[in-house]
Amino acid sequence: MREKLEEWKKLNELYEEAEVMFQLYEEGDKECGRALAEAVKKLEKELQEIEIRSLFFEPFDVRDAILTIHAGAGGTEACDWVEMLARMYSRWAEEHGYQVEVADYLPGEEAGLKNITLLIKGKYAYGHLKSEKGVHRLVRISPFDFNRRRHTSFASVDVIPAIGEEIKVEIDPKDLKIETFRASGPGGQHVNVTDSAVRITHIPTGIVAQCQSERSQFQNRERALEILKSKLFEYEERRRKEEMEKIRGVKREIAWGSQIRSYVLHPYNLVKDHRTELEEPRAEAVLDGMLSHFMLAFLKKEAKERAR
Repeated sequence: MREKLEEWKKLNELYEEAEVMFQLYEEGDKECGRALAEAVKKLEKELQEIEIRSLFFEPFDVRDAILTIHAGAGGTEACDWVEMLARMYSRWAEEHGYQVEVADYLPGEEAGLKNITLLIKGKYAYGHLKSEKGVHRLVRISPFDFNRRRHTSFASVDVIPAIGEEIKVEIDPKDLKIETFRASGPGGQHVNVTDSAVRITHIPTGIVAQCQSERSQFQNRERALEILKSKLFEYEERRRKEEMEKIRGVKREIAWGSQIRSYVLHPYNLVKDHRTELEEPRAEAVLDGMLSHFMLAFLKKEAKERAR
């Protein structure tokens, strides 16, 4: 309750600050114009964040997020698109005070990344980012095509909550296959010359987690195990929900692999979310991390559907 009261106190202070600036501006102090615009921008941002949090309903919304991006169709283009998306989410996270760590990545053969796993740490990171699950499509003039042709690239984004130590996930060590390999950097160069990177496979489910961001093999093993536990927990939760929906006779839309958002940079600039129909012409700003209005629109739609 104290935390919620602090939120409202901060919001009220921002409102009063904007109100004072507005009064000064109205009285003829035109130099306050820029300060007024900044105060309103801060107030608007805080209001939007509170509105988003009011729509969270899942018990794991409050947790850190594990975000993984995989290149789809499009070759080098798709690998570059993965790197662009990783930058977009990192910029969004940093703008909102979240800590971003790279747990694992695989460089593309010519450019970009084949895949990357980001740990985004902070309160409600998963609640915000769960709206990003799905296939993201990019249309642009290729910087890798000498003929300057238009290309379409795809990348899939998956987001799961980091479950933390308080939730116990029992794993039989006999069910684990643990492999070590050398951590690789851009261009295939080795970050180090020891087999410090760790890949853990859960044999019964085939779920894989790996980490190469830490300096030691032990640290990478511990981090990979944390990611694996989160993946297994999410896998079991999804199975349980699917079973309950079968029992209740719930009809689900088949959405696996479908694109959720298109980013068009040629012949015009437009980002469109296909679930909410929200459109944003400032494509470069979106790729620079301006994502909150897309998240809010998705959560509102989800809340409306849940209320039916």
